[in-house]
Amino acid sequence: MPAPARVLVVDDSPTMRGLITAVLSQDPDVSVIGQAGDAMEARAAIKQLNPDVVTLDIEMPNMNGLEFLEKIMKLRPMPVIMVSTMTHRGAEATLAALEIGAFDCVAKPQPGDARPFGELAEKVKAAARSQHRHSPTPHVHPSPVAPAADFRVGRKIVAIGSSTGGVEALIAVLQKFPRNCPPTVITQHMPPTFTKSFAERLNRLCAPVVEEATDGARLEIGKIYLAPGGDRHLQVSNASAPCCRLVDRAPVNGHRPSVDVLFDSVAELAGRNAVGVILTGMGRDGASGLLKMRHAGARTIGQNEKTCVVYGMPRVAHELGAVEHQLPLTSIGEEILKLTAARKEGIE
Repeated sequence: MPAPARVLVVDDSPTMRGLITAVLSQDPDVSVIGQAGDAMEARAAIKQLNPDVVTLDIEMPNMNGLEFLEKIMKLRPMPVIMVSTMTHRGAEATLAALEIGAFDCVAKPQPGDARPFGELAEKVKAAARSQHRHSPTPHVHPSPVAPAADFRVGRKIVAIGSSTGGVEALIAVLQKFPRNCPPTVITQHMPPTFTKSFAERLNRLCAPVVEEATDGARLEIGKIYLAPGGDRHLQVSNASAPCCRLVDRAPVNGHRPSVDVLFDSVAELAGRNAVGVILTGMGRDGASGLLKMRHAGARTIGQNEKTCVVYGMPRVAHELGAVEHQLPLTSIGEEILKLTAARKEGIE
């Protein structure tokens, strides 16, 4: 059996350190080997203990979590899971951390939470297994692949699913889109309140309009719709005028919103007039839905193992036969545009 994942817990609150340690200690495959209250203590502990994974608070005295994360990624790259508040400020900081190179994030518990820290133990184990040492996504201005006049969009809808590592992956893909991109719907596993900040961040970084999906929003050329985190799934419906639908349903594959729910609806609504894309992420959410899309005639793309932070969702999809093209992250944006461009004779 593999050795337990060795974790260093970094948080300025003794209460929070104790809670994180208690949650992680319930899993026999995770071992908390140390705690630290600030960046100086954490640096010394990393040198002494050489942990597999660090959980890191965003807001700490002396040096905040973002500053410390940047130093870790430059001097001693290792998997780091950010622990953040559910505030807008906390979400913005967490998204910046994920771009810098953090493996994943968890939200600090709210009063009444039945499962504080949710999937933290699973994320720690996935981080410990990951050999991925990725460089930060550069902060660049929108850079469309071609001027809008050169890209003639066809009639296809694009559906994308992602999870762990998805912040960087989505930025890399969507920055290749021109302003007149095909209508695009996305489910990214992310805590509630984070998705609004992420949509705003993508909107600043990308040429098309990016917004958090709302119930009834019409799918339009040049717009990208991100499923809101929380208690509803994103679907598409209405063949005559396709639109977003936010539906109340139980979690699927442990997730709400679920990639499978989105892909299933796209398969039913659009059939061959769709492109499905599955990016980096833990678990299997989206794999069966992508297979349904392919069986319905859609073109399908999966991120390859080498460029995934976690080769989970794309691996399962590939093994099921759902993936038509398996590509490195740097090629996926261009392939989507190739598959969604209008044909020269004007027929799509």
